[in-house]
Amino acid sequence: MAANIVIPSDLWEEDEETVITSWLVDDGANVEQGALVAEIMTAKVQYEINAPSSGTLRIKEEADAVVAKGAVIGTVE
Repeated sequence: MAANIVIPSDLWEEDEETVITSWLVDDGANVEQGALVAEIMTAKVQYEINAPSSGTLRIKEEADAVVAKGAVIGTVE
């Protein structure tokens, strides 16, 4: 079963959106659970996103995309 890569909902309260600044792993690459896979930026802070499980990364939102809190930006299958 695929595990979703989600923008955390507990970012700064006033920030409703964030930008995916970069993917650290290519689409289709194998990743291990806990590996850094993406970086996102709110108006105030840059965050790193970890793989929720081991498997193949599937990117749903490209770098520079503006996404809402809680948005699914990729999956690990």
